[in-house]
Parts: sequence; C-alpha cells; structure tokens
Amino acid sequence: MKVLVAIPTYNEVENVPLITARLRKEVPEADILIADDNSPDGTGKVADELAAQDGHIQVLHRPGKAGLGAAYVAAFHWGLERGYEVIVEFDADGSHRPEDLPKLLEALSAGADVAKGSRWVKGGEVVNWPLSREVLSRGGNLWTRLWLGIPVKDATGGFAAWRATTLRGIDLTSVEAAGYGFQVDLAWKAYRAGFRIVEVPITFEERQLGASKMSGNIVAEALVLTTKWGLKYRLGQAGELGRKAAAQTASGARWLADRLDEVARKP
Repeated sequence: MKVLVAIPTYNEVENVPLITARLRKEVPEADILIADDNSPDGTGKVADELAAQDGHIQVLHRPGKAGLGAAYVAAFHWGLERGYEVIVEFDADGSHRPEDLPKLLEALSAGADVAKGSRWVKGGEVVNWPLSREVLSRGGNLWTRLWLGIPVKDATGGFAAWRATTLRGIDLTSVEAAGYGFQVDLAWKAYRAGFRIVEVPITFEERQLGASKMSGNIVAEALVLTTKWGLKYRLGQAGELGRKAAAQTASGARWLADRLDEVARKP
C-alpha cells in the first residue's frame, strides 16, 4: 500500500529529526508529511532541511496555529489528492512508537477500514504517565462509549491508520473539534458510516522533549462536543423508538378494527 504518515507540528524542533529518523527505519517504504503550523521555534525550517535530504519527507507549511484537527484535515486532503492509499495519524513528540506502526498496517491488510492504536485493550500500555492522566484518559473514553455507544476503548487515541476509501467515505468538512476531541469525532463518523474499526495494542510513552499541548480548554472542548453528539444521538434513538412504537400501535389498532368489523358483518 502507498502509505503517508502525517505528523502535525507546533514547536517540536527537538523531536522532528528524532521521530522522522525512527519512522524511516521502521517503515522505510512510507512517506512522511510534516504539517507545521508556523512554529515560532523553527520547526518548519528543520522540516524543510530534512525534506531536502530525504525524498520520502514532505512539508506542508500552514499559516498559523489552528488546532490539531485542522492540521490533520489539511494533511488528509493533501494525501488524498496525491493518491495515497493509507494515511496515518502520528504525534511528533515520541509518544507514538514507530515500532508499532507495522502492526496497524497489518490490521488494514487483514481487512480493517481503520486501525486505531489503543492503550486500553489487552496488550496496550502507557509508560511514565501519572495516575491523573490515566484516570482522565480512561474516564474520557468511558464517557465516550456511554454517550455514543461506539465500541472503541481508546477513541481519544491519536495513533491511527486510515484507508483512503474510509476518509473519502466520511464528511471531513463537518469535523467540529479542533483539539483532541478530533479523534473521537473521526472515530464516531467512521463507526456511524459502517466502517470496520480495529484496535491494535500499542505502548504509549510520555514525551521526553518539548512541552505538551494538552490543556484544560482542550479537555473541556472534547467533553462538551462528545456530550452534544451523545445527546443528539440518544434523542434520535428515542425518537426512532417512539416512531416504531406508534407504528406498531397503529398497526395493532387497524387489525383490531378489522376483526371487529368482521364480527359486526356476520349474521
């Protein structure tokens, strides 16, 4: 398969050379797209230098910081326009191990439409995470499953391999989340469109260099959007059940009326 690994960056000047080198070693046939949001620390310049040295590395310069979701959507469109069959979401900070990527690609080869790297399935794990982060992640994923009914244990995870046909089959223009809620948004769209999502156990490592982009606002955005989607979904379910119940009641009433009419017509 023709594979593109999309790496959004903002102030990742220390990490970009390290992660691209590891990716090139583990999946040498894949291309890499660094989507940089005009990082003030010079990440874009370093990315250009890497691209000049390696034909498998490309750079997409964006005008400014617009959120993780917007960067990935831009990278998806870039890859789809160039005929890539698989596009991979991948963090620049080293939290996603390139050594796990072949397992996700194997899941696609075996028939999955989406392969999600999962911390919370059997075999998955996190390294160097405080308990507070684990509780937040597990709790957020439980909240997502309860509201949306999506059978994915790590819907918030950002390591995923997508078939191009899957991305074309969901409406990328309707993506609402700018931050990490983007991952739930995409998984939810894929699930509702009937695509097969397979979770692959991965090891998630806390970043060693640079500063995390996680913030209270990002968590709040994901929580609010998931709840909004869930309310709409559950209300839709309730409405559908009500319509079915009304239809069954009407059908039963018609049957009863027909039987009474038959009795009335008998001599």
